[in-house]
Amino acid sequence: MEKQDFSHEVEYHRSTMARITLVFLGTAFVVIGVVGVFLPILPTTPFMLLAAWCYAKSSARFYNWIMNNRIFGPIIREWRQYRSIPKRAKWTALILLFSTFGVSIFFFVPYLSVQIMLGILCISMAIFMWSIPVREPNTDI
Repeated sequence: MEKQDFSHEVEYHRSTMARITLVFLGTAFVVIGVVGVFLPILPTTPFMLLAAWCYAKSSARFYNWIMNNRIFGPIIREWRQYRSIPKRAKWTALILLFSTFGVSIFFFVPYLSVQIMLGILCISMAIFMWSIPVREPNTDI
């Protein structure tokens, strides 16, 4: 796949200190997102979206890197263009959400009040995830 130039989408923050901070934050979000690939408790996609936002305000080089990344780029571009996520990503996120919270609630958290709070958090996150639109890819090419 040929790399695209997304530099025209970068709107630099006027403050140099803010740009440096945003590059640092974007890189931290990338690291957290990569860790999330291996730990189901951390969702990868939201952190990569945050990283892309930070880079879009601070660095054309990093923004182009994340937008052209073969793993994370397609999901970020889908979100930027259509404000949707692929159906498979949505279902995977929901299954991991319920399984991770379920295991935590039933096997590791001994206090009923904490179990209830985690259950409410899980359901809230699931409702939010369910509300995100899914766009079917164009297959009539």
